[in-house]
Amino acid sequence: MNTAIKYALLLCVCCCFGKASAAELEVLLEQLKSAREDTAKVSLLLDIEMAYSAKDPDSAMYYLNQARKLVHKLNDTTNEYRCYFEYVVLYHAKFDNQKALEYCLKTIDIAQKRNNKQQEAKSYRALFNIYHNLREYDLAVKYAMHSRKLSESIGDTLNIAINYGNLCWLYMDLGQYKKAVYYGEKGIEAGKRYRDIKGWLISINNTALAYRNLNDNKKAEELFKQQLEIAYKENIPRSIHKGLANLCIMYYNIGDRDNLARYTQEYNNYVTSSNVRIGPKDQCYGYIVNAYNYIYNKQFSLAEEQILKGLEIAERDSIADPLMELYTAYSNLSYARHDFQKGQFYLNKYDSVSQAEFDDELSLYSMDLEAKYETAKKENKILKQQQQLQNRSVWIYILMGSVLLLAALSFLLYRYFAQRNALLSKEKIIREQRIQELEKEKQLEATEAILKGQEEERSRIAKDLHDGLGGMLSGVKYSLNNMKENVLLTPENALSFGRTLDMLDSGIQELRRIAHNMMPENLVKFGLDVALKDYCSAIAGSKSLQINYSSFGIDRLQLDTNVSVTVYRVIQELIGNVIKHAQATGVIVQLFRDEDKLHITVEDNGIGFDTQNIQSFKGAGWTNIQNRIAYLKGTIELESGKGTGTSVVIEIPLA
Repeated sequence: MNTAIKYALLLCVCCCFGKASAAELEVLLEQLKSAREDTAKVSLLLDIEMAYSAKDPDSAMYYLNQARKLVHKLNDTTNEYRCYFEYVVLYHAKFDNQKALEYCLKTIDIAQKRNNKQQEAKSYRALFNIYHNLREYDLAVKYAMHSRKLSESIGDTLNIAINYGNLCWLYMDLGQYKKAVYYGEKGIEAGKRYRDIKGWLISINNTALAYRNLNDNKKAEELFKQQLEIAYKENIPRSIHKGLANLCIMYYNIGDRDNLARYTQEYNNYVTSSNVRIGPKDQCYGYIVNAYNYIYNKQFSLAEEQILKGLEIAERDSIADPLMELYTAYSNLSYARHDFQKGQFYLNKYDSVSQAEFDDELSLYSMDLEAKYETAKKENKILKQQQQLQNRSVWIYILMGSVLLLAALSFLLYRYFAQRNALLSKEKIIREQRIQELEKEKQLEATEAILKGQEEERSRIAKDLHDGLGGMLSGVKYSLNNMKENVLLTPENALSFGRTLDMLDSGIQELRRIAHNMMPENLVKFGLDVALKDYCSAIAGSKSLQINYSSFGIDRLQLDTNVSVTVYRVIQELIGNVIKHAQATGVIVQLFRDEDKLHITVEDNGIGFDTQNIQSFKGAGWTNIQNRIAYLKGTIELESGKGTGTSVVIEIPLA
C-alpha cells in the first residue's frame, strides 16, 4: 500500500475530539482554582485534559497526570476507567503504540472487573487499532471481530460506524479493497444516521483510501472533500491538517497540478494560522506536500530542500511511512533532473524500507546510506575505466567481448541447472505434502469413524437405559406402591419403605438425566441452539456455576446432525472441564455466525493454568476436543494464565 495512504489511515483514529472553545476552557480553569479534592475535581481535570488534547497535547498530558494522582488518592472507581482511557488516546495520537497498548490493557482489566460491557467494547476497539498500527495483523483481526460481536451483543449503536470503519481499514491493509469499500460504506451510513462524528470521519477517510486503491479517483476525491467539510464544521484541527495533506498527495499522484497548488496553499495557510502543534510525522508530510508542489512547478532546488528537511526528521526518528514517501519523492525529483542513477538509488531505498516489518529496522537503512552511495560511485568509475580501455585497443575490446560472452554462457548454464534443481526440489516438496495430506485424510477418516461409533454407542446405551432399565425400574416402583397399599407395616418399616421408594425415584431421575446427556432429545428435535440453551440452563439451575449463553444467527442455521452433535459434545466437554478444574464462578458461552463460519467462544473466570503444560495433563478431554474440531476442519485457540481465567475460541467452516 502507498505510504501516503498508510499515513492517512491514522487520520480519524488518532483524532482528539475536544470541542471546548477558548472561553469554555477559561471557565474550566477558573473552576479548578476553587475545586475541592473530590471526585468532582477528577472529572473537572479530565474535562480540561480533553479540551487541551486537540491543540496542546503536552498540557493535556499534564492535567491527565494530575487527574490520575487524585484518582489513586481518592480510590475513585467512578473516573478510573475514563482516566486510563485518555492515556490511550493521547499516546495513540503521539504514535507511541507500546504505551497506548499498556494503558489499553489496563482499561480492559478495569471494565471486566466491573462487568461494564460498554467500556470493554470501547477498549477492544482501541486495542484493534493499536495492534493494527503495530502490524500484528492476526491480533488485529481477532480483536476487530471480538469488538464487533461485543458491541452488537449490547446494542451499542453509537459505535457501529467505528466498528465498520475499523473493518474497512483492516481489509484494506489485507489488500481486499472491494470488501473494504463494502464495510466503509456501511460505516458512513451508520455515522450519518446516528450522528457519530468520530465513526463518520473514520469511515469516510478509510473508504476514500479504498477507492484510491481501486483507482476510482473521482469517488475518492468526493469523499476526501466531504471529510474536510465535516472537520472544518466540527473544528477538529488534526483532522483538517491531515485531510488537506491527503488531498495534496492524491492530486500529485493523479497529476492534477492546479488542485495540488490550490490545496498546498490552503494547507500552508491553515498550519500557519491555526497554531496547531504537529508532531514529527506530520511535519514530514508537510515537507512532502510542498516538495510535490515544487516538483510540478519545476522548482527543483526548493523541492530538494523540502525533501532533505523531511529526511532529516524521518531518518533521525525512524518514522517508516513518511521515510518511504520521501524516498519516492527524491527518486521522482532525480528522474526529473535526468539523474537516473540517483533516481534508481532512492527507488531501491524505497523498496528496501518497504520490506521492514518494524520501525527499528529502518535505522539499518539510514546507517549504510553513505556506504552504498560511495560503492555506487566506485562501480560507476570502474565501468568508465573499462570503457576507456576498450576504446584504446580493438584486441582488448574483442577479449572483453569474449569474456562477457563466456560469462553469459556460464550464467545461462548456472541458471538452467539452478532452475532444474529448484523444480526437482519443488516436486519433492509437493510429493511430501501430498503424502502428508493423505495421511491426514486417513487420520480424519479414522477420527470420523471413531466419533460416529461413539455417538451411535451413546445413542444405543441411552435408549437401552431409558426404555429398558428405566421402564423396569418404573415397573418396580409401581409394584412397590401396590404392595404398600396391601401390606400392613410397622411404623418403622413403613418409614423405611417410604425412604426406599424415594431412593428409587431419585435413581429413576438420575437414570433419565444420564440418558438425556448421552443423547439429548432436544438436539435431534429442535436443533443445536435450543439444546445448548437447555444444557446451560440446567447447569445454571443447579447453582454450581453461573452460565451466560448467547447466540447470533444460529437459531435458523441448518446443520448436519453429525456437525450439531460434534459441536454440542465439544461445548459439553469444555464446560465439564471448567466445572472439574477451573474453580470458576461464571462462564460465557457464545455462538456467532459470520458469513460462512461458525465462531464459538467459551470463557471462564477461574484460576487458569499454564498452557505450555497442557499436553502433560492426565485424561483425554483436550485430545477429544482437538480431534472433534479437526474432524470438522476447524481451528481452535486457547488462552489462559494463572489467575486470569481461560478462553477457548473455535472457528468452524460451514461451507
